[in-house]
Amino acid sequence: MIQVTPEIALDEAEIHFHFVRGSGPGGQNVNKVATAAQLRFDAARSPCLGDDVRQRLMRLAGRRLTDKGVIVIDARRFRTQERNRQDALDRLVALIRRAATPPKRRRKTTPSPASRQRRLEDKRRRAELKRSRAPASPSED
Repeated sequence: MIQVTPEIALDEAEIHFHFVRGSGPGGQNVNKVATAAQLRFDAARSPCLGDDVRQRLMRLAGRRLTDKGVIVIDARRFRTQERNRQDALDRLVALIRRAATPPKRRRKTTPSPASRQRRLEDKRRRAELKRSRAPASPSED
């Protein structure tokens, strides 16, 4: 079990890894050894996640989410398979932790009377400045 938060623990059987040849550093080794890790986690059907966490996770996953609700994370930053595997796992855990924290409720606020007064005063000053720049109107004689 992978402990994500005190309430959420992922079963390791739900996470599938596939290793492919990676680009980037590694010299000739990069052409021979499959070091890039591809993690797949079925978020839509995971019994470890609550409905609210699942919805937030699927929204946060963005383009990493497939049509079937599977999150795919590619890790090819490191030269070794094990470090890429751990990197992909860390990124999944971080994503689930972000989804586990509920968003803060927005509290409606109103501008204070003093701020309203300042805003109106600034508007008057600005209007006066612009009026003073205007060409003088022809006087009626």
